[in-house]
Amino acid sequence: MKKITLILISIIISACSSTAPATPVIPELVVTIVQPTSVPTKIPQPTATLTTEQAMQPYTIAGLREREYESGTIKRGEPVLETDNFTRYLISYPSDGLTITGVLQIPKVGESPYPVIVMNHGFFSRYIYNSGDGTDRAAEFLNRRGYLTISSDYRSWGDSDTDVSLFYSGLAIDVINLMNALPSIPEADTQRIGMWGHSMGGGITAKVLTIDSRVKAAVLYSSVSADFADVIGRWGPGCVGDVLVGEATFGCNSSDIIPLSLPADLSASYFDATTDPVMLEAVSPIYHFETVTASVQVVYGTEDGKTSAGTPPEWSQKMYAAFVDAGVEAEIFGYEGEEHSFIGDPWFVFMAKTQLFFDKHVK
Repeated sequence: MKKITLILISIIISACSSTAPATPVIPELVVTIVQPTSVPTKIPQPTATLTTEQAMQPYTIAGLREREYESGTIKRGEPVLETDNFTRYLISYPSDGLTITGVLQIPKVGESPYPVIVMNHGFFSRYIYNSGDGTDRAAEFLNRRGYLTISSDYRSWGDSDTDVSLFYSGLAIDVINLMNALPSIPEADTQRIGMWGHSMGGGITAKVLTIDSRVKAAVLYSSVSADFADVIGRWGPGCVGDVLVGEATFGCNSSDIIPLSLPADLSASYFDATTDPVMLEAVSPIYHFETVTASVQVVYGTEDGKTSAGTPPEWSQKMYAAFVDAGVEAEIFGYEGEEHSFIGDPWFVFMAKTQLFFDKHVK
């Protein structure tokens, strides 16, 4: 009986333990504290807006004197014209990452290497311009006298690439880079360089003379003013956008090149500068003639400037006076009755004086 009782008690205890709920296991909560790092959060800062003076500094005479220029190679094609006096080649060369085209004429008079005259053409409609237009007549005259002549189309003329040029800066850069590439022409004597510029090319020549001391002598023929206040007052500031469209637009001067791709703040600074007397002095050669080392001949026609395309004689007279005041060796000739481009006998008289001038200072 005692044994039976113990068995019953054992069964009851076993049944109770099998039906009793299990005590739940509560997981241990682990808290990790992350310390802040010492790297600050980067917050975008607003871009500082350049003043007109800061934005335009690279295009001033001082800025152009400080910049670096390109030293490239002039590539010449096959002769495009052969005469008894010269051989003409179409050329291309690098300038500020652009390809600039032009014309090279090598004389058959005298001995190589020849003294060099860099020819700077005036404004010419891009719709009809061909390499050599505006300089070919004078180039041939000088070739007959033993001078090698070379001319840049500048950016946006001929088959050249197009890029920004404010206050003729890009055009002057193209001419200086052309001179830098002259050592690649074995027939060129790079120690004897003169320069000839007509109209807009005269303004480019004046700018180059304030930047580069390699030019021994320069002729400025029917030149635009060396003061951009005069140029803008007569023809207006540059045209924004496509240069061909600009040529057909009244009230702007497409000698300056202001592409639509130009940053808006730089374009705005350019237009601010066109009405700022201080900035106009900074970009105008006439206020920097003390840096000129070349001898200069200024030539004009007394009847020039009576149409909008011409250049008033007063501009040449003002330029000559500024050269003299700056201590530059200079001479001036006015041709009675002549307009913007001389014809007939006055042309040959003018070019004979040009030749004698170059013979004295370059040859």
